[in-house]
Amino acid sequence: MPTPPENRVLSPYTGWTRAHWEHTADELLLAVRPYSTPRHALIHLPGPRPSVSGPRSDGLEGYARTFLLAALRVAGAGGDDPHGHLARYAEGLTAGTQHPTSNPELDEQHESWPRPAAVRQAVVESASVALSLRLTRPWLWDTLDDATRQRAVDWLLPALGPSPVNNNWWLFGLTVAGFLKDAGIETDRAQATIDTALARIEDWHLGDGWYSDGPHRAFDHYNAWALHFYPVLHAHLCGDKALLDRYGPRLAAQLDSYTATFDANGAPLPYGRSLTYRFAAAAAPWLGALTGHTPLTPGATRRLASGTLRHFLDRGATDARGLLTLGWYDPYLPMIQSYSGPASPYWASKGFLGLLLPAGHPAWTAPEEPLPAERADTVTLAAPPNLLIHSTAADGLVRLHNHGSNHVGDDEDPGYARFAYSTRTGPSHETPDNHFSLDLDNAPTARGPATPAAHGPDWASSTHTPAPGVRVLSATAVHGRAEVRAHLVTGAPPGTPVRQTGWAVTPDGPTAQLHPVHGYDPEVAQLAVGPTSFGPSARAAALHGRTGEGPATLFVALASLTAEPAPAPVADLAAVRHTRTTDAVALQITWLDDGTVTTLELPY
Repeated sequence: MPTPPENRVLSPYTGWTRAHWEHTADELLLAVRPYSTPRHALIHLPGPRPSVSGPRSDGLEGYARTFLLAALRVAGAGGDDPHGHLARYAEGLTAGTQHPTSNPELDEQHESWPRPAAVRQAVVESASVALSLRLTRPWLWDTLDDATRQRAVDWLLPALGPSPVNNNWWLFGLTVAGFLKDAGIETDRAQATIDTALARIEDWHLGDGWYSDGPHRAFDHYNAWALHFYPVLHAHLCGDKALLDRYGPRLAAQLDSYTATFDANGAPLPYGRSLTYRFAAAAAPWLGALTGHTPLTPGATRRLASGTLRHFLDRGATDARGLLTLGWYDPYLPMIQSYSGPASPYWASKGFLGLLLPAGHPAWTAPEEPLPAERADTVTLAAPPNLLIHSTAADGLVRLHNHGSNHVGDDEDPGYARFAYSTRTGPSHETPDNHFSLDLDNAPTARGPATPAAHGPDWASSTHTPAPGVRVLSATAVHGRAEVRAHLVTGAPPGTPVRQTGWAVTPDGPTAQLHPVHGYDPEVAQLAVGPTSFGPSARAAALHGRTGEGPATLFVALASLTAEPAPAPVADLAAVRHTRTTDAVALQITWLDDGTVTTLELPY
């Protein structure tokens, strides 16, 4: 298919229009067809390994996640389907919902799907199947015979039970229930499931639209592509004004800080888990435009979404066969979780939600407008998760400093355990970058869970306990590209070695700087920290020091990450003074470009 021509008048930043989105959706859908089973119920995509759920579950995932893309493509076109996408998924539904036997080989031959009651991953995929059926109901569900519809209902119903995982998974049942209720099936049970799911996520909403993904302060992209996506879209599809009035403003509030995390080059932050979903990060901005709950103008919404989609497609997210791979750009298995298989990247289909907006909607017709990272240097504090976000207009680069988000059950997960992340670096998966460690028992400590301590307009702090009896209070203050990184260590034996690492940059990446201010030795080392999603080898600066006598030892460094050519030394960007009282250390930071001052206190 010929690629539509760019339109730099309507879209001066990306060149892309609605036609490019439709074209890309069709290309992605056509590329998976050779890997479909004869009756199209399973799509077995090639990949380096299966998920922990096994190949048959992965085949269902291939069907369900690409079905969602087909549903958005066809529903957005009012049922127009020149490539016959829906006919294939209708046939696959008929085959996949056949009742399984006790013979796995026979089930594979018959293409029957694993049941949600037996395979947990099938609960996840049931939501994509149900949402797709809801979006395409006039052109698919309503055309099926009664027997096929009943088998589909029988397959979906187990998803209405309690969630097997206590996090965003509760919303998969909500999504299945939303379709069944709309179709007039098991309506009382469906409504009870919806009510239960909404009550559960209510416990995790900490304000300003930020949800923890479960009860343990896990904040990441799941806010955008799950915790807002499912309840807000459900409220929109069923026309429930009361629900939308409740959840829509939360979406808008979260977008206010979330959209500040997108680089001028379109990149979202490689932070958290499931990063192989890539441009699913654009789902929440599109949802804001679809429901009217967004701080973005229509032109800025399309600029963000098109920029994100182009960012990945221009950097190798699809291989020579046109398939999305397990990685960020190129295939990169170190960042892939065990639950992901070859078809998992197609959760990126959520990023095509904008196709539900009619072609005449201002999000498609208004000229593109710049992103926050392109307009001015910005500092954004997401207070509930205690995330500090700052960007620089000169290079469009975005950085995030984590002082309150954790990965439950894995204190060393590189996607959460680093102090800082950016749109153009790491994290490394060997030697930790952006990490402060103590050498205890001849081994560097992990960060462990971060507990928010305090924050201000341009700074945030947190505590962690790297070893019993040892406490580290860490703070980051930012201004332009400059960062002040401070750590106050209490409880460690005098003379304990410490190390602060900086940004992990690849040879063709941005310029990283790290400069000792207090507590560290004057020498700056350079470490090979291993591969990142940006390249096979990266290096990071490192500072070393030792704890001293007394109640607490202070370590302060200046850091910078920039794509500006020939940047000035980071030591020229800020002056830091500290004073001690009986119970705290006070920092006074003077930013040398404009003379403004930031003060913060680190209590013992």
